[in-house]
Amino acid sequence: MINKLFRQMLVTQILSAMTVTLCMLIDSIMIGQFLGVDSMSAYQYASPVLLVFAAIGSMISAGVQVMCGKTMGSGDKDGTNACFTASVILAAVISAVGVLVVFLFSDPICTLLGAGEPTADNEVFRLTKDYLRGFIIGAPAFMAAQIMVPYMQMSGSRIRLVVAVAAMTVGDVAFDLLNVFVFKKGTFGMGLASSLSYYIAFVIGVAYFFKKSCIFKLRPKLFTRKACLRLFADGVPTLINQISLVLLTLVLNKLLQSTGGNVAVASYMVVSTVGNICYAFSSGVASVALTLSSIFYSDADRSALKTLVKTMTLYGVVICAVVTVAIFLAAKPLVMLFVSEENRDASAFAVRGLRLFVLSIVPCVLNTNFKNFYQGIERVGLTMTISVFQNFALTALSAFVISRFAGVTGVWLGFVTGESLTFIAIIAYVSAKNKGVSFTAEAFALLPEGFGVSDSNCFEQSITDESQIVGISEQASVFCIEHGIAPKVSKLIALSIEEMSNNIVHYGFKQGHSNSIDIRVMLRGDSPSLRIRDNCSSFDPVKYMELHADDDPVAHIGLRMVMKLVKRANYVNSLGLNNLTLEM
Repeated sequence: MINKLFRQMLVTQILSAMTVTLCMLIDSIMIGQFLGVDSMSAYQYASPVLLVFAAIGSMISAGVQVMCGKTMGSGDKDGTNACFTASVILAAVISAVGVLVVFLFSDPICTLLGAGEPTADNEVFRLTKDYLRGFIIGAPAFMAAQIMVPYMQMSGSRIRLVVAVAAMTVGDVAFDLLNVFVFKKGTFGMGLASSLSYYIAFVIGVAYFFKKSCIFKLRPKLFTRKACLRLFADGVPTLINQISLVLLTLVLNKLLQSTGGNVAVASYMVVSTVGNICYAFSSGVASVALTLSSIFYSDADRSALKTLVKTMTLYGVVICAVVTVAIFLAAKPLVMLFVSEENRDASAFAVRGLRLFVLSIVPCVLNTNFKNFYQGIERVGLTMTISVFQNFALTALSAFVISRFAGVTGVWLGFVTGESLTFIAIIAYVSAKNKGVSFTAEAFALLPEGFGVSDSNCFEQSITDESQIVGISEQASVFCIEHGIAPKVSKLIALSIEEMSNNIVHYGFKQGHSNSIDIRVMLRGDSPSLRIRDNCSSFDPVKYMELHADDDPVAHIGLRMVMKLVKRANYVNSLGLNNLTLEM
């Protein structure tokens, strides 16, 4: 089910990763085609501010993925709602403060970004300031859209995410065209167009949270300092990652300015914008890895974590290899979307830069996958080290050194060199920890000795048809007896598998759908547990029995019998999956 779940989450997560970059892509194309090189340079100078807001939003979003992954995995509903409440309030406050700061201090901010001083003849400065002021109006929706993504992903509301991204994209194109041909407000209009499109996505997404079936509840009484600190702590690695990107952008802007002037900086706008779309594929894969690793780690599911390492690596490499080839071959026509034929110097810089940049995408997805995986299993220090190496230290150092000999081309080569050196550093660290070079999923998972239940003490099978139920329940009973579990308890496990699985098949399986049930028996000492996970409609048997305690005792007799015989039952719906854990 992990492979299937990974695939189901992947498309929407990639699209979600594009919520930030799509508007930037559209603005870049419109600015390049209709507003000229000065406006392109202004947009690139403004990009670090956009990245700062993206960094804070990503930090909260990643904190949600980790914190909610743990609370939902353990069935802690108050903890889940505390996370939701803290993230909503923090995003609202931070975005409001950000809007105020940018409006009050826009002049010194633009100078700090490299746009120069606010003199009468400095057109780039004015254009940079205009774009920032237009964009910042949408900061609240911009951040809200980022934090809504993991909640909607975990609740299984993937179609709504796709609709929101599509509507945002169409809205931004329409608003940009209106700005160019009707209102003619220059870079301010472009920034405002992005803001309005973010509000469209926000309105579509936020509607889910007002539905009665929404599993996340805003509970102001749960807004505590402890919840905020936990959310920040879980999101700090992602913040470090984004801050590293901001610093890298500033350094590369300076390097390009010194080696190729404003034309080279303008070409970086093209490279970084297309690069952000490429990164959406790698960050989409890695975001799925972060969510699933957090859930599986809280569930102490060693087997699932090793499977996840294989799955995320395979999907990441294959997808990003295809993206690399496609962008490399289509570099020239892509650049023509951004740069008019009159600006040939900028076009030449951008084509070369884009082709060299995309060579970094495959090592990038490997680094980002493992970085997020390690964050999910609470190796926070390792995650932050990879972030700094990947997104700033090794890439900036490589660009600086190579540009001394190769000029602007050396800056572009810094990307692939930095990513490759980072992955070599990960391999070296993993080899040191395992006391030998190994490329197995077990080695790269870096799970502590004794974590979870060993493979030899786990029984795992999947049910896709009613005819398999009895055979698998008997296999589970034999497995338990062979491992020293009392015959009475072994029979209870078999009975639970039969009754619960039959109930799921009869009431949950739908014709034409690839429904399945994952059975996992875990032996920890003398107290085995059974986890039943299915991808059918949401159903909480624990709550159902509480609500129907006074019904006819013959009704639902199989479900009643199981719930009375087990020591404890815990249910949680996560990622659109039903998860029932029974302790014997």
